[in-house]
Amino acid sequence: MKKTALLFGVAIFVAFSMATLPFARAYRNAFAIAKAKSAKQSTATTQQVPAYHSTAPRGALPPVLAAESFTDPLTKKAYAYAAKMKPVLYQLPCYCHCDQAVGHTSLLSCYRDKHGAECETCKKELFYAYEQNRGGKTAPQIREGIVRGEWQKVDLGKYAPPLASGKQ
Repeated sequence: MKKTALLFGVAIFVAFSMATLPFARAYRNAFAIAKAKSAKQSTATTQQVPAYHSTAPRGALPPVLAAESFTDPLTKKAYAYAAKMKPVLYQLPCYCHCDQAVGHTSLLSCYRDKHGAECETCKKELFYAYEQNRGGKTAPQIREGIVRGEWQKVDLGKYAPPLASGKQ
């Protein structure tokens, strides 16, 4: 009798397990999806915006490197524009992540040394900021565009002088 009761109990357990298996799988899949969404959200929050100053500068800002110290026409133009836009650049992040690599505190820092001359990201962000500022946008509005990645659409060729024809 005990053996029959045990077999009957095992049969009920197996039947119950088989009946609930689809629900267990659905729960496990839902849990995995929720976990993946949570991981994606936490990754987004850990990929923070690079360093910048959230308010306009108080007082005078340090100079950028002189445009004349460079031979490349595009770099000269970038440093010349940077000199004119220091308060705006002070409030913008730089997505080459030089804040982590070399301790820069904003896009302005890139033009206080030679980093801006060597980095395409810095140049694209600078010319994006220049275009937006000329269009009347404020530093916070420009910063929003940079965070959205709009600077990536900048064509640096637009700012480089054309090659002289017949010369190589």
